[in-house]
Amino acid sequence: MSRDICVIVPTIREYECMRSYFENAREHGFDLSRLDVILVTEDFCETDEMEAMLEEEDDVAGEVFDGTRREEWYEAHGVSEYSHIVPAASHAETSFGLLYMWAGDYDYGFFIDDDTLPHDEWDFFGTHLDNLAFEGEIETVSSDEQWVNVLYQNADEHDLYPRGYPYSAMHESVETEQAHADTIVASQGLWTNVPDLDAVRILMDGDLQGQAQTRTTKDDYDGDFVAAEGNYLTVCSMNLAFRREVIPAFYQLPMDENEWDVGRFDDIWSGVFLKRACDILGTQIYNGEPLCEHNKAPRSTFDDLNNEVPGLELNEHLWEIVDDVGEEAAAAVDQSGDAFGADPEAYAAVFEAMADELEGGDWEEYNNGAFFNYVGEFMGDWLDCLDALAETTPTANQ
Repeated sequence: MSRDICVIVPTIREYECMRSYFENAREHGFDLSRLDVILVTEDFCETDEMEAMLEEEDDVAGEVFDGTRREEWYEAHGVSEYSHIVPAASHAETSFGLLYMWAGDYDYGFFIDDDTLPHDEWDFFGTHLDNLAFEGEIETVSSDEQWVNVLYQNADEHDLYPRGYPYSAMHESVETEQAHADTIVASQGLWTNVPDLDAVRILMDGDLQGQAQTRTTKDDYDGDFVAAEGNYLTVCSMNLAFRREVIPAFYQLPMDENEWDVGRFDDIWSGVFLKRACDILGTQIYNGEPLCEHNKAPRSTFDDLNNEVPGLELNEHLWEIVDDVGEEAAAAVDQSGDAFGADPEAYAAVFEAMADELEGGDWEEYNNGAFFNYVGEFMGDWLDCLDALAETTPTANQ
């Protein structure tokens, strides 16, 4: 079988965790020859050791891209003018992996964070692919706040809300029903051990080392689910699989390297954009298994707080801004030849409409509101870069 899966791992330290994912695949009979593993790192990291690890895994192919190698890749593909869309030394550098995937001949992508491990009982790669192929009845969740807490199933016990969940949407009333789903474009695996919370909520939980004292276990999850149309959810990229066609609407936003010092919302905001596109195009994001074990390294909660505070107010309003955007753009795209449900051009059209809304808006009423204009500009550059790659690498059109 061809290498149809691109695995994207942002890492500066714990790259050895990937051996556990490879071993999980072997134990469950998953064909590792399908994987192309891209380690996105920095020049100051152990790049030689990372390359050696991949070489030692005989049935695994992959490459290591530090800052220098990324610049070489941009030049080789004729897109150096767009190198600014991927910030250095930021979790948002996962966007480089999306560019790499777009220029290649892959059907599926995976995001894996380097502070996670797979649970033995699940075939990590196989379960995600099964989720992407799912057709049938599944629990569908909504709330009176238009937001779904992905930790809702045991929230009465742990009272946790994940990083990026708006404070104004808390204390929601949750409704569930069984509904049909047959066009899954992303599979979000959830987490045990250290929950993915923001710094404010971690401080409320009484921890100064960046880790909530309240932990999650497998017992906190009770079946897989999707968020209903018109409802948003936090999308965390630590344990995630997705179809190629969503890449135009799944840009991991430019965080950390900006004059407003906004950080920590790259995957969260990309999830807002993707969910809006999915709702317009009739596709879904699957949530639940396979769980991963999240072993977040201790670090100052106040450092995370400093990174999050500049964007906290913006996070309360981003979803409201895009909630009415994109339908006309999607309707203008001819999808008659698409076999799955929505082609990349449709996702690009919705994303472009959201980009234009943000770039052209007046957001002075919000703290750091000009960051929305900045993000909208970068979203447009993202689409231009994908178009340029499609012209220089023909497989990107397949």
